[in-house]
Amino acid sequence: MSVYIIPIILIILIIYAVYKKVNVYSAFCQGAKGAFDLVKSIFPYIVAIMVCVALFRVSGLGNVLVDILTPLFNLFGIPSEVCELVLLRPFTGSGSISLLEDIISRYGADSYISRCACCILGSSETVFYVSSVYFAGSKQKNIAPAIAIALVGGIVSAILSCLLCRVI
Repeated sequence: MSVYIIPIILIILIIYAVYKKVNVYSAFCQGAKGAFDLVKSIFPYIVAIMVCVALFRVSGLGNVLVDILTPLFNLFGIPSEVCELVLLRPFTGSGSISLLEDIISRYGADSYISRCACCILGSSETVFYVSSVYFAGSKQKNIAPAIAIALVGGIVSAILSCLLCRVI
């Protein structure tokens, strides 16, 4: 049933547009033209995020930060095995999924560590990627408060995820 939801929505939208006498093809082309402009404006930000993530992982800075922050994360109930995931998640979605896959293969799908990692991944967001995409198309340029709030929310969600995995 869920496979048919998007096609049904598209058909309903086309029927509604025809009913309202909207030139569907022209409207689609206008939207596509606007999408190209949006992609052109956000592309430099996306490239910058990708380069920063690659440098973060290759430089070994992630390992240094994990070593420094592990005692603090352990104090809040976050296992040391998922500390790298907590640090990497705000930067990259695909890198986080790759790290999750490694955690699951190393500790097993039903382990406490894997459950924590899954909950952390599901309850957090790629803050810097989303911010770069959103604020590239926005007139708002002071993004520091939004990023700070999102990062605090990510840490709180990681703490609560591990707490709930321990309780349940």
